[in-house]
Amino acid sequence: MFSYYGSKSKIINLYPSPKHEKVIEPFAGSARYALKYFDRQVLLVDKYPVLVEVWHYLQQASEADILGLPKPAIGDDLRNYTQLSEIEKKFMGYLVQKSQGKPANTVTYFSAFHDSKRDVRQQIAKQLYKIRHWVIRCGSYLEIENDEATWFIDPPYQFGGEHQYKFGNRQINYPELGEWCKSRNGQIIVCENTKADWLPFSAMREIQGVANTDTVEAIWSNERHNFMSSQLSLFTPSNNACSGLAHAPESGQSPAFINACDSANR
Repeated sequence: MFSYYGSKSKIINLYPSPKHEKVIEPFAGSARYALKYFDRQVLLVDKYPVLVEVWHYLQQASEADILGLPKPAIGDDLRNYTQLSEIEKKFMGYLVQKSQGKPANTVTYFSAFHDSKRDVRQQIAKQLYKIRHWVIRCGSYLEIENDEATWFIDPPYQFGGEHQYKFGNRQINYPELGEWCKSRNGQIIVCENTKADWLPFSAMREIQGVANTDTVEAIWSNERHNFMSSQLSLFTPSNNACSGLAHAPESGQSPAFINACDSANR
């Protein structure tokens, strides 16, 4: 619904489908996985109170509320929009600058409001029904009940983006997080990049990072073998429109899917 640093919007279709009726995102962010499978039982948890407030606002907002938001001009400061409530300013703060971990104030050229192909307000208003039934909580991943579910775990990455989040990688004990991930009941999907060492991650796909540097997305799953086999079938020469997308794995390594057809913001 809104842009967020680390969003999986461009690559969400590469991840395994949920095998359980309940989907849990312990590091909610913009909850792209939950939005794709919105009709499941969904639990979002995030430690950043502002982000949780924004999700609660959207959950309770009407289509008219969203469509009635102003379209700010480039260079405007949201703090000067006295007609807006504080939560509306926070929500719009994720729209006026893309790929931010915290709401911004100044409207930039990268504002979602200035996309010539769509009206972001209409797009969001049409999706509000998807999140009405969700449970959204503020808190630590350590506080979540270990339910049988599909766990989509997308924490701040171990390396990079240190200043993007209110609660970033410097505040995470990654070995502890790794053990916690492995102990979840059900289907476990963990997102990272190939620089990380707190779980045995497998490379998925090379994307263009927000700092114009290539990074390789990676995954760890307790169903890794089935996932990798399905990805290889997607990228066979007969099915692949992009040359060189599937590279044969080196000895002892899992396949790396690189040279992506499109770029995505991480």
